[in-house]
Amino acid sequence: MHYRQVYQQFCATAPDLPLFMQDWYLDAACGPDNWSAVFAEKGGQVVGVLPFFLKRKLHWHYVAMPPLVKMMGPYLLPDYRTARHETGLLRSLVEQLPALAAFEQDFNYTATNWLPFYWAGFRQTTRYSYVLPLADIATLEQNLAPDYRNNKIPKAAARVRVETGGELEQFFQVHNHSFERQGMEAPVSFAFLQGLDETLQAHQARELFRAIDRETGAIHSVAYLAWDRHSAYFLLAGDDPALRKSGAGILLAWECIRYARETLHLQTFDFAGSMIRPIERVRRQFGAVQKPYFRVQNEWSPVWKWGKWLLRS
Repeated sequence: MHYRQVYQQFCATAPDLPLFMQDWYLDAACGPDNWSAVFAEKGGQVVGVLPFFLKRKLHWHYVAMPPLVKMMGPYLLPDYRTARHETGLLRSLVEQLPALAAFEQDFNYTATNWLPFYWAGFRQTTRYSYVLPLADIATLEQNLAPDYRNNKIPKAAARVRVETGGELEQFFQVHNHSFERQGMEAPVSFAFLQGLDETLQAHQARELFRAIDRETGAIHSVAYLAWDRHSAYFLLAGDDPALRKSGAGILLAWECIRYARETLHLQTFDFAGSMIRPIERVRRQFGAVQKPYFRVQNEWSPVWKWGKWLLRS
C-alpha cells in the first residue's frame, strides 16, 4: 500500500491528531508531492507517524516547517504514549528518515519525549504557545485581565461591530498591513492562502472575522480561525495600522474565543504562538495558559552547518 493511503487511513482513526497533521491539510500547505511520512508499527498495526515537509536547495534535501503549519513531529496513538512503548517506536521513526542535509520541526503537544532523537544526534529547544481551556462564557469573562474585561473590550465594541465571512482578498489586504508597517514580508502569498482556504472551507474548518467601524465602515482588524475536532487555532490576525489603537484586535480575539466555545463547542482555543514578548503578554491577558512544545533540529551536511553558523554570526 502507498504511504499516502496508509497515512490517510491512520488520520481517519487517530483520536487527537492536530489539524496541521491531517493528510488533506498537508496536501494544501506543502503540495501533495512535497511531503512524506514514516510509520511505527506494533503487532502489524500502525501506531505512530512522523510526517515531514521535504524541501530542496541545490543538491541538498532537507526537512523544514511548511507555511501555516504550526506543529508536526511524531504522533503516537494515546495507548502508546508511555516510556515502555515510546522509546522503541520513536527510534523506529528516526531510523526511517531519508538521507538529509538538515532537519527542523516544531513537534505537536503530544510529543513530550524526544530522547531517541537526542540519542541520534538531534538537539532541542523548548518553545511556548498559549492555550485557553474553553469553559463557560462567564468563567472565560472572569479570567480576562480586568483591563480587557472592563475597559478595552467594551470600548472597542462601542466603536466597531464584529462580523464573520467576507472576501478572502479583503482579509489578506488588511492582514498584510501589519507586516507593511514593520517593513516585513507577509508570511504567505495570496495564491497560497487561497488554496489553503479552499481546502479548509471544503472541510468546514475555518471562519473569517472582521471588526468594522460603526460609523465609517472601515475595517480595523481581521482574524482567521481554523479548527479540528478539539481545538480552534488563531491562525492569522492583523490590523490596519492607522486604526490599531481602537482595540479592535483584542475584541476580535475575544469574539473568536466566544465563537469557538458557543458555536463550535470545542474544548480549547489555541493562540498558536508567539514567542514575541508583546504578543505573548496579550495572550496571557485572555487567561490562556502556557503550553510548551519542542523544536527539534539536526544538520548532517558540513556545508549546511557552516552556513547556519554564518547566519547566526
